[in-house]
Amino acid sequence: MTADENYCGGVAQAGFQEGVDAALEILARGGNAIDAGTAALLVLSVRGIGTTCIGGEVPILFYGADTGKVTVLSGQGAAPTSQLAIDWYLENGIPAGDIRASAVPALIDACVQALRLYGTLTFAEVSRPALATLETGGDNWYRDTLSNRIVCGLSGRPIGSALKGFDTQGRNWHADLAATFRKLVEAEQMASGDREDRLQAVSDRFYRGDIAEDLAHWYVERGGFLRSSDLARHTTHIEEPISVNYRGHTVYKCGPWTQGPYVAQALRLLEGWDLSQYELLGADHIHLVTEAMKLALADRDEHYGDPLMADVPMQELLCDQYTGSRRSLIDMENASHAVRPGDPRRLRPLIEPSHELAPDSAGTTTCAVTDRWGNVFVSTPSGVGSMAGSGARTGITHGTRLTQFNTLAGHSNCIASGKRPRTTLSPSLVLKDGMPALALSIPSAHLQDQAALQVIVAMIDFEQDHRTLATLPRFYTRHYVGGMEVPETALGSLRLPESIDRKTRSELEARGHVVTTLRRDVGGISMLTFDRQNGQCQFAGDAPGGRIGGP
Repeated sequence: MTADENYCGGVAQAGFQEGVDAALEILARGGNAIDAGTAALLVLSVRGIGTTCIGGEVPILFYGADTGKVTVLSGQGAAPTSQLAIDWYLENGIPAGDIRASAVPALIDACVQALRLYGTLTFAEVSRPALATLETGGDNWYRDTLSNRIVCGLSGRPIGSALKGFDTQGRNWHADLAATFRKLVEAEQMASGDREDRLQAVSDRFYRGDIAEDLAHWYVERGGFLRSSDLARHTTHIEEPISVNYRGHTVYKCGPWTQGPYVAQALRLLEGWDLSQYELLGADHIHLVTEAMKLALADRDEHYGDPLMADVPMQELLCDQYTGSRRSLIDMENASHAVRPGDPRRLRPLIEPSHELAPDSAGTTTCAVTDRWGNVFVSTPSGVGSMAGSGARTGITHGTRLTQFNTLAGHSNCIASGKRPRTTLSPSLVLKDGMPALALSIPSAHLQDQAALQVIVAMIDFEQDHRTLATLPRFYTRHYVGGMEVPETALGSLRLPESIDRKTRSELEARGHVVTTLRRDVGGISMLTFDRQNGQCQFAGDAPGGRIGGP
C-alpha cells in the first residue's frame, strides 16, 4: 500500500478510551485500519464488559483503499446444531440471561479472519494491548446488561437473589482470560507455514483445540446446549454488502442476518421526496422519515433472517416496482397506526403480518478506524446479557444473541439448527464517488439504525457537517415488533427530544403521532467523516476518539 500524502495518519473512535488508545498504538506502529480495529475490539472485550465481551459477536464493514471495494465480515455465531436443543427452544422459548441463549462465540474468529485477509500484523501484536490490560488485574466483577447491575464483587459471590445464576466460583476472570490470550499467541508462534497459516492456528486453538474442550465441558455443567462440534464448525463468512445509491452516495450495510438492510429500504422510499425543501427537524421532515422507517421496519420483522438458511427476497425488497408500491402507502397528513409489511415476491405493497415479542438482551459498543492509506474499518461489537459467568478457566463470557430469534414456524428468523440470529448490530459505511464519506457505528439495539438513517439523511439531504451531525437531536419510534427491548408494540409512537419546539410537536400530534418526550439520546456514537478536498478525516459523536499524524 502507498500512503496518500494528503491523507491523515489515522483516526480512531470507540466506545471506551482504552479501545481508542489500542487502535492509535497499532496505527503508530505502522499497522493498518484492520490491525488497529481488531486491537480495539479485543481491548473493548475486556474494558467494555457490560457492552461487549470476548464471547460475543461483531459485524464488520471494511473499505479497502487499494481495491475501492467494501466487504462484510459476518462475526455472528450460530445456534446449536442439536435438534433436541432446537425442539426445546420451540417448546419453551429462548431464555434471556441464560447460557442456553448463547450463540457460538464469534468475535475471536472475526478478528483472526480480518487480520488474515486484510491486516498486516500478527495476532500477538494486535492482542498485546488487551493482554497488557488483563495482566494488570482487576476486580472480579461483571456488569450484566440484562439488569444493569454489578453481579459479582471480589468474593465472587453474586449480589442479590435475582442474580444468583451468575457464578465465577471465586475466580478472577482477568487472570483466566489473560491465560487464554497467551494460549492463542502461543498457537500462532508455534505454528508452521506462512502468516495466514499461523493466524489460522489461533482460531483453530480457540474453536477446535483445548480452549474449545474447556468451553464444551462448561456448557454441559451450566446446562447449555452448545457443544464442541458447534465451535468446530464455526466460520466467519466473507460477504458482499447490501448497497443502495442515494442522491449520488452509495450506502453500505450488512446483509439481512442484521437489521441493516431496512436503512437501505427506507432510503429508497425517501428518494420520492426532495427532503431539502423541508425544514430540518420540522414536522414534514420528522413525519416523512418516521413513516418510511415504519414501513421498512415492518419488512425487516417479516422477511429478514439468515440468508444462508432462509429465502430472503433482498433484491425484490429493494427493486423499483416494490419500492414504488410501498412509497404510495405514506400519507403526509396521517401517521400510520398499523404494522404493514409488504409482499416483495409478488411485488405487492401489503400482506398480513406474523410476529411475536422477545425478551430484552445484550449491550453494544462502537468502533471505527481509518488509516494513512485510506482504508476504513467500522464495526458494532456486542455480546453480553448472560448471567452464566465466565467459562470454566477460560475467562470467556458469552452473550445471549439467540434471544433475537423467534419461534414462529416458517418465519425467516425462526431458530433452527446452526442458524445465525438476525442481529440488531449494524455498522454503516457511505461512499461518495467511490471514496469514503461517512463511517458510522451506533449502539442501542433497534434504535441504532433509526439514528443511522437520520444521520445519513442529515448529511446528504441537509448538508450538515460532522459537528452538527454529532449533536443533531434524533427521534425514534417503537412501531415495530419482535426482538430486544420491546416490552410491547407501540403503534404510532414517536419519541421526540426535548429540544423539538411545541409547534412542531402539536403539528405531529395533529397528524396522529403518539408523541412522548425522549429524555436522553442514544449515547456512545462513533462517527468518522471524510473530506477528500483537504485530506481531512474528522471524528464526531460522543464516543472517545483520537488521531495520529497527518493534517
